Amino acid sequence: MNLDELKEKMKLTDAALESLLPPENRYPEIIYKAMRYSVFAGGKRLRPVILLSVCEMLGGDIKKALPFAAAIEMIHTYSLIHDDLPALDNDDYRRGRLTSHKMFGEDIAILTGDALLGHAFEVMSKQTAESGDINMAKAMYDIAFGCGVNGMLTGQVVDVISEGKAIDKDTLDFIHLNKTAAMIQGAFKAGAHLASADEETVEKLNKAAEKIGVAFQIQDDIMDVTSSFEEMGKPALSDEKNNKTTYVTLLGIEGSKKVVKDLSKEACDILETFGDKAEFLIELTKYLTERKK
Repeated sequence: MNLDELKEKMKLTDAALESLLPPENRYPEIIYKAMRYSVFAGGKRLRPVILLSVCEMLGGDIKKALPFAAAIEMIHTYSLIHDDLPALDNDDYRRGRLTSHKMFGEDIAILTGDALLGHAFEVMSKQTAESGDINMAKAMYDIAFGCGVNGMLTGQVVDVISEGKAIDKDTLDFIHLNKTAAMIQGAFKAGAHLASADEETVEKLNKAAEKIGVAFQIQDDIMDVTSSFEEMGKPALSDEKNNKTTYVTLLGIEGSKKVVKDLSKEACDILETFGDKAEFLIELTKYLTERKK
């Protein structure tokens, strides 16, 4: 894994977030502090890195893609803030820090998530309107599709209503495909559109992204059982605490690891068709699906 390239794209994303998020000294300060508290709490910056890497692989200008990379991270952060709320997973820690509702109160945490979602679309729509580039409009649509009722939101709904119930593999796959994979697909497609890729290329990358997204989530479920608080930055066994069905409860750890390995290989096989330019994305896929934290 080229960690230098990964760190460079994370650094670019953080710089874009720093410039695009409102400053903390604006009134009312608490909402801007809360936005920045969660956005800059750490994290892998997976979705922005994917978006930038796909755009670069296909010959696009990643400088033009940076507002979209920042926006997708804002949306991801909003989803984590809301996911941690007492009404949902009721988690006290995220990335080794107190969650937003523990730090600022539940009311401000809800509003912070709302603020990040709205600001993300403000950033993308401003860039699109100023450029007049149809491919930017397509990229914004990709991200909107991934986070809305056709993706992440619906996956979250089924996750919530399934809590405490025994669910089958089809329902679990629906949750993973929507709650996790849809935004990773959005990052791949947006990166491709920002590089003016044709629709055949976009769809090929979309298939790889779906496999990566599901594998990523199953690996997360495995880590919930096998990793410590120090490794994950949040309490382990949270799925068990919330009585959630996961691949681990259905197939066991070894069975789940096999599914992750198979999906990762299938995704890498697709990415390999793009030649040497896909090397970083292939290594990133392996890194994400073999991670321990």
